[in-house]
Amino acid sequence: MTDADTSTTGADGAADAARAAEKQRQKDELYALDISGVSWEGAPGTSPDEERVEIARLPEGAVAMRSSLDKDTVLRYTKAEWDAFVLGARDGEFDLR
Repeated sequence: MTDADTSTTGADGAADAARAAEKQRQKDELYALDISGVSWEGAPGTSPDEERVEIARLPEGAVAMRSSLDKDTVLRYTKAEWDAFVLGARDGEFDLR
């Protein structure tokens, strides 16, 4: 490995570490949000009385998700994570076969 290869690898490693730190900062902020007053919604055509997945829209495009059967367990996703999930679902990545 040449000095140029080493410096590129070091720069890439530092950039990766910076991206990871930023993602962690975003997640920490997201989970620190008080969401006690958010409005939860299910899929169109579903009733609040039936078992369903519910989402709440959070600031900056983030989303919280929970099951109507377990309202205390809430997952939170950044805008980038939610966008990636929605695109994957549309492409059939999560279809059970």
